[in-house]
Amino acid sequence: MASRKEQKEAARRERLEKQQAAEAADKRKRMVGIGAAGALVVAIVVVLVVVVAGGGDGDSPEGTAEGTNVEISYPDGPDAPKAGPNANDLKAAAAEANCKLVDPANEGSTHVEEAVEYKANPPTSGNHNINPSEEGDYTSPPETERSVHSLEHGRIHIQFKDGTDPDVVGKLKSVFDEDPYHMLIYPNGTKMQPQVAITAWDHQMLCPTPNDKTYDAIRAFKSEYRDKGPEFVP
Repeated sequence: MASRKEQKEAARRERLEKQQAAEAADKRKRMVGIGAAGALVVAIVVVLVVVVAGGGDGDSPEGTAEGTNVEISYPDGPDAPKAGPNANDLKAAAAEANCKLVDPANEGSTHVEEAVEYKANPPTSGNHNINPSEEGDYTSPPETERSVHSLEHGRIHIQFKDGTDPDVVGKLKSVFDEDPYHMLIYPNGTKMQPQVAITAWDHQMLCPTPNDKTYDAIRAFKSEYRDKGPEFVP
């Protein structure tokens, strides 16, 4: 039979073991609580990032794109100057208009559902939405991923920055109206640098300061690149 001293020592060890077990359980609970709180914080941050990232989007005819809170109306005039001798000579017309011809590196052509970050601005190639933008005159920017797909089909885009002089916008629209087949015109929904940009698949013409020679350059660009995309769609 155990002595009184041995019984007391056994009881002390039992209490100590129970205390240690209780402390360990409490620690596990605290760690679980901290982990859950951390996961909640991460989830909240993710939601905030998504909301902020989408917060700049606005309505457009086909969806959303960066900065699409641009909304314009086309003035009735004035008309652009009539076509001159360089209307079919792109290099000469661009040089006379002080517009820069650029051939950005191709960025791909895969159909995707998510938003795409393009290196060229405005873009001239890249992964894009399966549904292309229709040709026409837009009062707000079309969804970028869809407009890129239309470039692949050989469409020509006339774009201008928000706040462009209404006389310039009117002249751009008159050039568009001369022959709108497979053409799009719209206010640019991003922070592109030039005042006016004309794009085709893999090609840009950037016009920082539009002038009366710009419109022949647009005519020549259209003549050079319309329906020359990798996929011809009537």
